[in-house]
Amino acid sequence: MRHAPAQETHLKYLRQALSLAQLSEPKPTNFRVGCVIVSYALGTDDTAGTPLSTGYTLELAGNTHAEQCALAKLAQQHNIPEEQLNEVLTPEVNAVLYTTLEPCGKRLSGNLPCVERIIGTRQGNSSGGVRKVIFGAKEPGTFVQESQSLQRLDQAGVEWEFVQGLDDEILKVAMEGHVQKDNVGLEHNQASSRPGHQGQSVGRESQSLQQGTNVADISPEERKRQEALPRNPKKRMMEVDVPP
Repeated sequence: MRHAPAQETHLKYLRQALSLAQLSEPKPTNFRVGCVIVSYALGTDDTAGTPLSTGYTLELAGNTHAEQCALAKLAQQHNIPEEQLNEVLTPEVNAVLYTTLEPCGKRLSGNLPCVERIIGTRQGNSSGGVRKVIFGAKEPGTFVQESQSLQRLDQAGVEWEFVQGLDDEILKVAMEGHVQKDNVGLEHNQASSRPGHQGQSVGRESQSLQQGTNVADISPEERKRQEALPRNPKKRMMEVDVPP
């Protein structure tokens, strides 16, 4: 009988993700987030896990998120497009994605939300890809828009778990570089650690990005993807540059 990883193992990888988050440059328009993708290979007694890839906010070119960077780097390791990660993340790999903050469900910068990237790893093989997402903090109420990221994971059959114990440290690192006003946004809702729990989350991009999208702050990969999509002329009229 296979034993599940202990809570301390989850905290170990969340601490690693937190250390990665600290490598990200503090900016008022981003949360500093870290991510570690780990394999708990099926058919073994491995409960310690084997890291496959890591990432942190703005590690790669463009307005990149931690999960986005970790998945892109994993694809680069195997010389395949990100859309084919299901060929690497087979069911036997039993991949778990650790991230300091819950994955974003909506991005006004035009980049594909991280939750959709995670779900995309299961394309063509619903029993493979990222099997579970573990995060250490809910996003603070700094930004106004809400995302349905956890509901999207539920719909796609991806388990998720909120592991408590590092929330305060994670939020302190995530919000470095933000202007604090009467501690607005420091309070955060605690989600149940029960996988499948449905709750609300908010987007990671700041209110300045809600008022306008910096189209120059998109990775080359994302720009290529967007160019292949039909454009909304009204959206183009709304796009403005946001000062760095």
